[in-house]
Amino acid sequence: MKFRRQLKIDKYIVDFCCPSKKLIIELDGGHHIEDSQEKKDHERQLYIENLGYTVLRFYNNDIDNNFSGVMEKIREACEKK
Repeated sequence: MKFRRQLKIDKYIVDFCCPSKKLIIELDGGHHIEDSQEKKDHERQLYIENLGYTVLRFYNNDIDNNFSGVMEKIREACEKK
């Protein structure tokens, strides 16, 4: 799979995207837990999903503490597409 970094999808810029699988990976820091940001993230995700993409969202703690689990979820998502 080929992923592109910081790719513009319509009016948004996503962290990572595999165009051939229409898979987006978003990496979130702690500020994404705040209610106002969480609502914006949810609206953004619904918009992108309505364009036919699958969005996987991981917090930095997930990556730091369970990198192999994160990679497994990405692999599974790629196989489903």
